Amino acid sequence: MEPFVALVVGFCSARLAGLLGVSALDAWHPALCVGLAVMFLLTALAHFHPSLRADLIGMVPPRLPRPDLLVTLTGGLEIAGAIGLLVPALSRWAAAGLALLMIGMFPANVSAARRQVAQGDPLGRRTVFQAVYVGAATLVVL
Repeated sequence: MEPFVALVVGFCSARLAGLLGVSALDAWHPALCVGLAVMFLLTALAHFHPSLRADLIGMVPPRLPRPDLLVTLTGGLEIAGAIGLLVPALSRWAAAGLALLMIGMFPANVSAARRQVAQGDPLGRRTVFQAVYVGAATLVVL
C-alpha cells in the first residue's frame, strides 16, 4: 500500500506544482514521471534497509541463485529507473524498463504468497496494485 500512496502523493504534488507555475510539471506526463520516481525510490530503499531487505531476499524463489545479489540488483535498477524518469529525454525508456522489471519480478510475489514468506498484501491485492504500477509506467511510455 505504501508504494501506491507514494505514487499518488508524488503525482498530485507534482501536478499541483505544475498548476502553481512550475512549467516543467505543467502536464500529466511529467507529473506521472515524478509520482513513479517517488514510488520507485521508496521501493528501492526497501532493498537496502536492513529490516526490510531480509523479507525481500525471502521473496526470491528458492530455485534462483544468490537472492541477496538479485535483491541488490533490482534495487539498483529501481534507483536508476527513478532517476531516468526525471530526465525528459530518458523518461519513456526508463518507464519501459521499469515496466519490464515489474513484470519480471512478479513471479517472486506469486512465489512468496504461495510460500507465505513475506509480509504485505495478499496475492490478489498485490496483483491489482502491480497492474496499476505497470499501467502507470505504460502511460509514460505512450
